Amino acid sequence: MTAHGSRWIIGCALTLAGLVLIPSARLAAQGFDRSKPPELAPPPELKLPPIAAGTLPNHLALHVVEMHEVPIVQFVLLVPAGGRLDGKSPGRASFTADMLDEGAGTRDAIGIASQAAYLGADLETSADWDYVYVRLQVPKRNMLEALDLMADVVLRPTFAGEAVERERSLRLAGILQQRDDPGVMAALASNALIFPASHPYHNSLGGDSASTAALDSAAVRRFYERYLTPDRARLVVTGDVTLPEVTEAIGQRFGEWRTAGPGGGRMGMPPIPASAIPPVRSTTLYLVDKPDAAQSVIRIGRPGVDRQSPDYYALEVMNTILGGSFSSRLNQNLRETKGYSYGAASGFQYRPVAGPFLARASVRTDVTDSSLVEFFKEFDQIRDQPVSAVELKRAKAYIALGLGGDFETTDQMAGRVAELLTFGLPPTYFNTYVRRIMGVTAADVQRVARAYVTPDRFTVVVVGDLAKIRPGVEALKLGPISVRDLYGRTLSQ
Repeated sequence: MTAHGSRWIIGCALTLAGLVLIPSARLAAQGFDRSKPPELAPPPELKLPPIAAGTLPNHLALHVVEMHEVPIVQFVLLVPAGGRLDGKSPGRASFTADMLDEGAGTRDAIGIASQAAYLGADLETSADWDYVYVRLQVPKRNMLEALDLMADVVLRPTFAGEAVERERSLRLAGILQQRDDPGVMAALASNALIFPASHPYHNSLGGDSASTAALDSAAVRRFYERYLTPDRARLVVTGDVTLPEVTEAIGQRFGEWRTAGPGGGRMGMPPIPASAIPPVRSTTLYLVDKPDAAQSVIRIGRPGVDRQSPDYYALEVMNTILGGSFSSRLNQNLRETKGYSYGAASGFQYRPVAGPFLARASVRTDVTDSSLVEFFKEFDQIRDQPVSAVELKRAKAYIALGLGGDFETTDQMAGRVAELLTFGLPPTYFNTYVRRIMGVTAADVQRVARAYVTPDRFTVVVVGDLAKIRPGVEALKLGPISVRDLYGRTLSQ
């Protein structure tokens, strides 16, 4: 290295050192205390682009958000035809959704996947408890060709016998494999035990062996024709488009979509009467045996609230403190302090009809009983003692400052707009979200904790090695104990 180069490097180093030292000296002179983190400014209100709306002659509703930064377009078609419509055929809605892209128009499943890959598109079909979804993300330059493919999937699924048989066999194999996964076992059992048999959330969204074996092309097509109709559907579009562009492109491809079947198109989701969930009188423990399991999966829950509950904002803050973040009480207790688990969490599953509240963790088998003690200790504490000002401020900032990150991509924006439609929220809902979160008080947190965190009326499900965990769990005397299978059905004691 030349002398000139050495002098240049030394000069840069001195300059950088000066840049560091001068501000530090000034801060010290001003009495800056490094032991305290700087105060954050109040989180800003979120200002979202407008949602443009339109309707095709066949009553298909369009909702468009322009995002021109990247030449990508996201489409999300949502139809209220989810698992709540399964009735006596659990798994029918999700199976129908899975079959939509297994053959449509002139293409089979491989042809659909190949065409999507050629266009650089991501095409997915799925269902949850309330909706069937068809999602498409594609570069703007290939949008029209990709919409041709999406229209085939939505309007012209073939439900070919061999494809139905293949998917049915795959699902049956998957149902058998559920018995090897304690986490899946716990999820199935907790749904079945929190919600009674008269409630649609009681059954598995994917069905069981008996209901799956009964599915055939005719049953799937009947469900499709009855419920997947344009006057029930809404299409959310986000990305490098405008409402006139979308209206023209969708009108050309989906305009022929018509209501099929007697009265199918105007039927809403069936109501669920309050009597479908009888009040829980006491905490009950349900043990599901998984011999030789190295861990126990714990799920503690109860019916929660719907998304439009006036308690929603207070519940979000309360749950962030209890189990909704990495620094939450449950995670810090069971993971960081006790070392019982890799992680513990809690949360409300919001649905148009109230879903469950669940607290959960996978813990070492030998500390199953001790983990239950810690769960209930945290439940009692958040009910009985007001949260500190520091904890409250941190939880509210965690929610408010993280909100903007949920709208960065076209996919995220489409998901949030779909959320507004799903729960009947106004288009400007998120514009005041931060303000409402920041308005939650410690008294609000304690009030909703006492109303919804109910240690004396919880359903407790533990999946683990029954021979090892039962004596310790019984000794806790948290409530009566029953042994069940993974679908919540009673077994011999």
